[in-house]
Amino acid sequence: MHSKRDHFSAIGRDKSGNFGIILALLMAPIALAMGTAIDYGYALSVRTEMQSAADIAAVQALSEQSAGVIAALTQSLSGELQLAETDAGYLFEANLQKMSKDYLNSKEINIVRTGDTFVSTVSFKATVPTSFLGMFGVRKIEVAGIAKGVYVPASYIDFHLMLDNSPSMGLGATTADIAKLEANTPDKCAFACHETTKADNYYKLAKSLGVMTRIELVSEAAQKMMETAEDTRRHKDQYRMAVYSMGAKAEEPALTNVAELSSNLDTVKTNTKKIDLMSIPKQNYKQDQMTDLLTNLTALKDSMGKSGSGMNSGDRKKVLFLVSDGVEDVYRPIGCIRAPISSGDNKGRCQAPLDSSICQKIKENGVSIAVLYTTYHPIERDGWYNKHIKPFRPDIGTHMKACASEGLFFEVSPSQGIDEAMNALFMKVVNMPRLTQ
Repeated sequence: MHSKRDHFSAIGRDKSGNFGIILALLMAPIALAMGTAIDYGYALSVRTEMQSAADIAAVQALSEQSAGVIAALTQSLSGELQLAETDAGYLFEANLQKMSKDYLNSKEINIVRTGDTFVSTVSFKATVPTSFLGMFGVRKIEVAGIAKGVYVPASYIDFHLMLDNSPSMGLGATTADIAKLEANTPDKCAFACHETTKADNYYKLAKSLGVMTRIELVSEAAQKMMETAEDTRRHKDQYRMAVYSMGAKAEEPALTNVAELSSNLDTVKTNTKKIDLMSIPKQNYKQDQMTDLLTNLTALKDSMGKSGSGMNSGDRKKVLFLVSDGVEDVYRPIGCIRAPISSGDNKGRCQAPLDSSICQKIKENGVSIAVLYTTYHPIERDGWYNKHIKPFRPDIGTHMKACASEGLFFEVSPSQGIDEAMNALFMKVVNMPRLTQ
């Protein structure tokens, strides 16, 4: 007969039900952990949405095209800008889903102009209800955030457009244009060389074939940008433009003012239509050393001078637009950023990416530089290209980007839209508020 002590001892040794007991004990903390992750994850997504809406409101309420900024500039308002604050409130809520709006407890918006500087602050607080955590007594999660923007408007801007019209810009404008030129020339040439002493030159051939060259496309893109400027300006003389080329003919290469600086953008546009590919007397004239970006930019630096604040028509902000394929080809035995050719007829010839040190000097004058790099087209069947240009071709875009001011660089290949890129650069220049927090 077993004693009671033996009976209880047997129960203690029986482990068959321990797993179920342990699992039951662990269920509560596991459920709590899962519920915490789900509820806090959802609360974080709500906060992220609200923060994004606050960022948008803080920036867009300071856009030069916003109602609040326009009113402040045209009416010389300073201090707290109530119209801009109302606009920011609409922008904030327009970027929230309906449920998120229900969670919102409060939003505070403050937009102030002090001197030349506009500052926006958008903050919010919200209560997000929980699901799983409610079973453990946690029924809500508080979230909050803040966004700040600052904008120093450059209302009055002078744009100086330097359009590279050197012979290399006679390349077919698109891949289709390139293919058509190559198919109709005995040497498979993709360039519409503008030789004035040759009646059947490739420039005339391109015209007869309906082939558009890059310089023609660039000219059209510049004209469209001027139309955009006309459509977006708020004051008649808010934007002025001037257009430059590298010279009409190879015999007289120099920075050439194609369109004088003017707020009459229709006149500037009409004159811009006249820009054409630089002509050459004959093939291999002066060993094709016709692209002197450094000298032209140096002359333009001296011509433009220093930039102003842009706050009034007498103290204008200055912006340089550079459109080029980015390769210098010039006689420069000293000062070339690559070793110049050292022998033969081409001795002293400098073929290299843009020397961007000149861009730094321009920027030191307070001038912003917008760069549109029309990708240098590889000519793999050409021995000269393979020997002298192909080795540095990967560096061309790098040097062009180094020339540009922050955020004002675009690269456009023959298959992409130059006019869209120029318009995008223009809009970036005239509308650049930024977040500070």
